[in-house]
Amino acid sequence: MLNYLIMIDSYKHKGLRKRLVSTVKSKGIKDEKILEAIGKIPRHFFIDSSFLEFSYQDKPFPIGSGQTISQPFTVAFQTDLLNVKKGDKILEVGTGSGYQACVLLELKAKVYSIERQKKLYLKAQKFLPTIGYRPKLFYGDGYKGLKAFAPFDKILITAGAPAIPDDLIDQLKPGGILVAPIGDGDVQIMKRLIKNIDGNIKEENHGNFRFVPLLMNKADN
Repeated sequence: MLNYLIMIDSYKHKGLRKRLVSTVKSKGIKDEKILEAIGKIPRHFFIDSSFLEFSYQDKPFPIGSGQTISQPFTVAFQTDLLNVKKGDKILEVGTGSGYQACVLLELKAKVYSIERQKKLYLKAQKFLPTIGYRPKLFYGDGYKGLKAFAPFDKILITAGAPAIPDDLIDQLKPGGILVAPIGDGDVQIMKRLIKNIDGNIKEENHGNFRFVPLLMNKADN
C-alpha cells in the first residue's frame, strides 16, 4: 500500500525539484526538454516515505532487491546521449523504480521496459499508472531484450553490464542508438553505440559511472 503522504506533491517538493534541475544543468545538461522532465516528475514518489529528505539530492538511492533509483544527473546524461525524438520506440533494459521510463515518456517516446526482478516489476506495474505514466512493462531477462517488439529506435541499459549483449544490438534499428554502462568492475564506462545504415557499429566513450550490475540468466520469481 502506498503511503498517502508520499503522494502529495507540495510547493516544497516543487521547489526542491527546481533546485535539482539547476544542479543537473550546472553539471552540463543543456537539453531543456530533459530538464523540464526532471522538473516535472515527483521523484519523491519513487522513494520510501521514510527517506523523503534524500529524494531531491543528486544521488542514487536504494529501492530494494539490490537495485537503486539512479542519480538524477545520470538519468539526464543517459537520456541526453540517446538523443530522444518524439515517437521514438525505446527499449529500456532495467525498469527499476520506473523513474527513467517516466523521463522518456515525458519526451514523448514509446517506452518498452523490461525488468528481471519480479518484485520491482510488479511494483512498477501497479504504481506507475497511478501517477499517470504507462510504459509497456515486461518481466524477463533484459539480456535477451524484447525480440517480438523489435526493432527499436533507441535502447537504454540502466545497469552495468560486462559487455553489450548481441541480442540487443540485433534489436536496434539501422540508424539507431544504444546507450549502456559497460564494465565488469565497480566502475563502468558509459558507451554510446550508433548503428549505421549498413549495420556497422560506431562506438563512443562518455566517461566513468557506477551502476549496480545487470543481472544475467533466468528472471527471478
